[in-house]
Amino acid sequence: MRYHFTDSEIKTLAAAFTVLCDTREQENGHITAWLKRADIPFKRRSLATGDYSIMAPACPEMGLLRDIYFDAAIERKNGVDELIETVKQQTRFENELIRGQRLGFFAVVVEDAAGYSRITASDYRSSYNTKALQASLAALSLRYGCPIHFIPAELSARWIYTYLYYFALERLRRPGLI
Repeated sequence: MRYHFTDSEIKTLAAAFTVLCDTREQENGHITAWLKRADIPFKRRSLATGDYSIMAPACPEMGLLRDIYFDAAIERKNGVDELIETVKQQTRFENELIRGQRLGFFAVVVEDAAGYSRITASDYRSSYNTKALQASLAALSLRYGCPIHFIPAELSARWIYTYLYYFALERLRRPGLI
């Protein structure tokens, strides 16, 4: 079914956007605390890809009888060391990136603003060679069209929400994408 929403309907739906947090996501209290402070609804549920996604709840008064789940996900890493351990599990990580590639939007967020600097300086626990690590990250990012963003932990929730929100908003504005 194709929907064409008016600006007023989009505003109503956007006000109810709900962030989905994967049930396997650990140590995300700072994310959910920010969402609560910002009065942004969120639900914990199992996600096939990524740690966070977004949906618009059903709105029967607009004729929208079912929830809309947007084809967007964000994978969060709580630092460079977790990112490196993930990259070392190459098959598992690549499978995640392959699933993400099928979405309209997929990104990796690493909670470490100086993360790339730390990688180039070999400032991490792993013995992973810095040049090999940089090559792996670049190759995986380019191969699967998945950008890796290094964000301060205190801003990661805002970043996650902002990108998911505007992705969903753009989907609603373009008829035929829902």
